[in-house]
Amino acid sequence: MQSPGSTSRDPTTSDVAGPRPRAVERDVLRIASPAPSEKAGAALEGRSPTVDRNERLPIDAKPPLKTVDRIEPPPAAPKPPPETVDRIESPPVDPKPPLKVPASGHPARMARFARDLLKTAATLFILALAVLAALVIWDSYVTAPWTRDGTVRVQVAAIAPLVSGQITEVRIVDNQYVHKGDVLYVIDPFDFQVALDTGKAQLRQKAADLQVKRVQAERRQHLTNLATTPEEQQLFAGAATQAQAAFDAAQQQVAQADINLKRTEVRSPVNGYVTNLLMRVGDFAHAGMTNISVIDADSYWIDGYFEETKMAHICVGDRAEAALMGYRDPIVGRVETVTRGISVANAAPSTQGLPSVDPVYTWIRLAQRVPVRIRITDVPAGVPLVSGMTATVTIRGAEARESDGWLRQSFASLADRLADIVHSQRPSPACLPRIGDENGATATLSTPTPVAPLTPAEINPGLAPDMNTSPRAR
Repeated sequence: MQSPGSTSRDPTTSDVAGPRPRAVERDVLRIASPAPSEKAGAALEGRSPTVDRNERLPIDAKPPLKTVDRIEPPPAAPKPPPETVDRIESPPVDPKPPLKVPASGHPARMARFARDLLKTAATLFILALAVLAALVIWDSYVTAPWTRDGTVRVQVAAIAPLVSGQITEVRIVDNQYVHKGDVLYVIDPFDFQVALDTGKAQLRQKAADLQVKRVQAERRQHLTNLATTPEEQQLFAGAATQAQAAFDAAQQQVAQADINLKRTEVRSPVNGYVTNLLMRVGDFAHAGMTNISVIDADSYWIDGYFEETKMAHICVGDRAEAALMGYRDPIVGRVETVTRGISVANAAPSTQGLPSVDPVYTWIRLAQRVPVRIRITDVPAGVPLVSGMTATVTIRGAEARESDGWLRQSFASLADRLADIVHSQRPSPACLPRIGDENGATATLSTPTPVAPLTPAEINPGLAPDMNTSPRAR
């Protein structure tokens, strides 16, 4: 039995058995709806299904179609009243129709293409910057003329006394600045004063003897052959000459005693700082043995030990900057000289004077380091120069040499690095002076000619021409 309002269905087909058009329309609505249970519940509650008015369909979008083999009956539910069924049969219609989307998608495709192009360009730009940075960093570490192996150097005056004696006075302290000629310490001068006084006394004695013998010889020269003989004249003339020689020797001894007395005051030969002072009053100073050191404050320079792979970019006169550890402002200088030789282990002589060559040859060869001397031209305020301090030395290029601007120096350095990457290393012409002369000839030192010994007649001419001739007046 079927109710008057029900509709009969064929279980094998989707055709409606009865001629109820409204029932057929309700069944079709259930098939097309993606969620029949939700709409059925909304119909039972007496409300219309919710429709999003802002929803827009994509271009050329079509609702998916479902192939239904068999229409399943909905779950059993209480019969709605007739008026509710009528509301379900006529679903609500949105009074505001959806906006029509243009059929053409050209603006959207152009925007999407622009975004893709921008992403690609940004990626390529970042990749190019990364490659450029990698090349510059590699070149800077491999071929750029800079090194962390730099050292501040200075000349040290090793002072030793020229006379021996006990130290009686020390006039300086450790790390004191002294000027050239200042007295550092004093050696007991008593013995040297005695030697000077003794020499002066002997000098007076020799002077008196010389004066007497000169007069005697002169007198004999004016006598006739009846009052004297040539032999006697020669004897008196020879005695006068001997007295002259003794007088000259006494003068030299006085001069030596006087200079020794002055040397008891040891003076500084340079302007600089006394360093590592261990001297005390009462110490014995030995002649020729160093007992005090003074750093020459006017002789500071910087040695940069550059790898041989970077020597092609170093020229005499190039601007150099040395940054000391712990100080921001660098010391400025110029390349003065380049060392022309370093020690070679394989050149050391061994048995029978033959070279000792190491048979081990490593696969990875480390570049040798060549000392480069840098003359200091400018020291920033507040930066002390201490021999032995570590410095990072950088040699600027030819363009940066002529400019003091940091920006121009940076661009010039970058241009040089890029040129080295493209064209490999190119040694700068006329950077270092040539070794030897232009012809390549070997230079030799001239051999001094020995001086022939003098004869007594050449030393004292006319003193004794012969045994029968009187000495000539001298």
